[in-house]
Amino acid sequence: MDQPLDNNGAGQQGAPSVKETSLALDGDGSPIAQARHLAAAFLEKMRTAHGVPVVTATVQIVQLIVSELVTNARKYAPGPALLRLRMVGNVLHVELWDSNPVLPTTKTPNPTRVGQHGMEIVAALAQKVTIEATSAGKRITAYVALSPAGTS
Repeated sequence: MDQPLDNNGAGQQGAPSVKETSLALDGDGSPIAQARHLAAAFLEKMRTAHGVPVVTATVQIVQLIVSELVTNARKYAPGPALLRLRMVGNVLHVELWDSNPVLPTTKTPNPTRVGQHGMEIVAALAQKVTIEATSAGKRITAYVALSPAGTS
């Protein structure tokens, strides 16, 4: 799906409004550029259509997180992947599912190491990162808090 979907917690009284979009990453074309564009467009829609406070720096941070997660999925997972962006309140959940069952680890920072800094970057930029094994591989979720109302 290429347009954000609104799920207003139907059937759940008092549940926060959830807005989301996703992109299937099957390896053709330029998935990193597509994912970065999707993230920027989604955040712009959240700002303009839903009044979510989004500043330019946050868009750039989210695009970098998306780039790192998609790059890792394309590099290390043998099959398809799925990127999903979900707004829950003022927190963006950047979720990446891929088919590689091996859970990534964050390496000790080493400025002389070439490559393999992706999870370090994601962990440094997100407020929280979770990594979960799934029946088809794994899911990595980076949580990015957006600025409180009135500070954008």
